[in-house]
Amino acid sequence: MFDQIKIREDFPILKRLIKNNPLVYLDSAATTQKPLQVIEAIEKYYRHNNANVHRGAYTLSEEATSLYEEARLKTARFINAEMTESIIFTRNATEGINLVANSWGRANLKEGDEVLLTQMEHHSNLIPWQLITKEKGAKLKFIPLTPDGKLDLTNIHKLINEKTKFVSLVHISNSLGTINPVEDIIQIAHSFKIPVLLDASQSVPHRRVDVQSLDCDFMVFSGHKMLGPTGIGVLYGKYNLLDNMPPFMGGGEMINEVQLEWSDFRNLPWKYEAGTPHIAGAIGLGVAIDYLNNIGLENIQQHDKELVSYAMEVLSNLDGIEIYGPKDTRGSLVAFNLKGIHPHDVSTILDEYGIAIRAGHHCTQPIMRWLDVAATVRASFYLYNTKSDIDKLATGLQKVKEIFKRGS
Repeated sequence: MFDQIKIREDFPILKRLIKNNPLVYLDSAATTQKPLQVIEAIEKYYRHNNANVHRGAYTLSEEATSLYEEARLKTARFINAEMTESIIFTRNATEGINLVANSWGRANLKEGDEVLLTQMEHHSNLIPWQLITKEKGAKLKFIPLTPDGKLDLTNIHKLINEKTKFVSLVHISNSLGTINPVEDIIQIAHSFKIPVLLDASQSVPHRRVDVQSLDCDFMVFSGHKMLGPTGIGVLYGKYNLLDNMPPFMGGGEMINEVQLEWSDFRNLPWKYEAGTPHIAGAIGLGVAIDYLNNIGLENIQQHDKELVSYAMEVLSNLDGIEIYGPKDTRGSLVAFNLKGIHPHDVSTILDEYGIAIRAGHHCTQPIMRWLDVAATVRASFYLYNTKSDIDKLATGLQKVKEIFKRGS
């Protein structure tokens, strides 16, 4: 059951007062708040089980290893990965993309090859490909956008061709809320035997994402956007692709045998987890997954849908507001601007009323140029948000307009 009152009670930070106002947190696309269950699991690990993993023949190390690998199993089941060995723990989605760009890209790209992205990519799925294509003499191509912020697939069969060697794209845009037709793009790419990476940072926390059903070759997401701690992320990859790629980083833990002149590397997944991992982070992520499973991804998706529909209705009735992105189906966020008022000023004034929203380019500067704006205001929602939060946002935006009207 989706019990909104009980859910909110699980999040201690929601009891905070910000400048004598109850906190209204509307920035979950950047990072989500953490339920008590996750906080307590991390504390329990450090109080009772703290030791390094995979390396100690003693009780604490065996306990820590069991908890760490249990989190990997939970993650594999959460996205329906066929094998737990296909789950690589990283620091975040960004590191996962960099791993693929450097390991797969350096081994497979050559001069004249093409990598296809979209014009709505987060910087984390743009800059790594800029770097590796420049190094290898390859080229970047981009799927353009329609006026309402969707992917323009009119010429997709020309963009994906014999020169294309890799496709990497976002599932749900963090700036526009666009839900991309990734299934269709993956199918077209696979007809040319081209691997596809999916940036699922904004989708995995909010809806059921099945990697076997999608048939994506790689997928990345971050723990901190799905109630887990910061500093832990996930790279999923098909076993044969990961197994044939060279290591991303070298060091302890990822080796079988080391000689002065050469080394032999471990099997998956440890081949890509050099050094001491974020053990507490993985454990916290596992508990966050338990929490999401207990509520149900289908319930969360429905709640998100109701909130964003309500937000679009309420905000559209404000004079002087421009909302960006698709007007129909979208992810759980709304990006907008108030005419004549800089987004940073909007955010600063709303903070006086305890309302936390994001203002800026959201690590998508090419999107801002496409919109012909310096920045936008973004309100993003999650399972702990209510329609009352959206009403408070609307009231706060009216106060912002009144303040600027008095000053003009």
